[in-house]
Amino acid sequence: MPRPRPSTPVSALAFVVYATVMVALTMLKAFYRIGYLWDPARQHQRGLSLAVLREIREGSSWFAPLFGYVGNVGFFVPFGVLLFVFIYRRHLAQRSSDQSRPWRWVLAVTLLSAAASVAMETAQYVFSLGFSDIDDVLMNTLGGLLGAVIAKAFGPRAHWVWVYGALVIGVVFAVLVGLGERLGDPSKIREV
Repeated sequence: MPRPRPSTPVSALAFVVYATVMVALTMLKAFYRIGYLWDPARQHQRGLSLAVLREIREGSSWFAPLFGYVGNVGFFVPFGVLLFVFIYRRHLAQRSSDQSRPWRWVLAVTLLSAAASVAMETAQYVFSLGFSDIDDVLMNTLGGLLGAVIAKAFGPRAHWVWVYGALVIGVVFAVLVGLGERLGDPSKIREV
């Protein structure tokens, strides 16, 4: 028995939920806390790096660039998947017979991922909410591209996984934010 496919409004909701989580994790960390993963007081900063792959050339360890680059790619994979699913659902609703569009959708998702990343990095800089880095834009764009390719490869039968997975991520994130400092023990915090 085939799984029910999510409707366009549910797909749109999943995309908005995940995009909200992304914005909260990139630009709003000064206003909430999940355990003691970060100090909100230290989030009001402004920095800019336009040097491509600077962390690899100037990093003090191999772990920081790997964590940063893989993390930024991974962060945008669900964004790319969900955006592709949303575009697909809207296209299906319009009943177009053009079969070449999925590759155009991959390109559109990639460009929209780049635009979203540039917008977030710019907002971080303008509002002193983090460190803006060209590498983040490049890795986020790659993540969006990979997400679109994954969504295209798995096809519409997997859409429910991506959509409901994003909704679960949103609920888990809301619970973690709601628990806030109760998730950690301040006596165990060590300066690095």
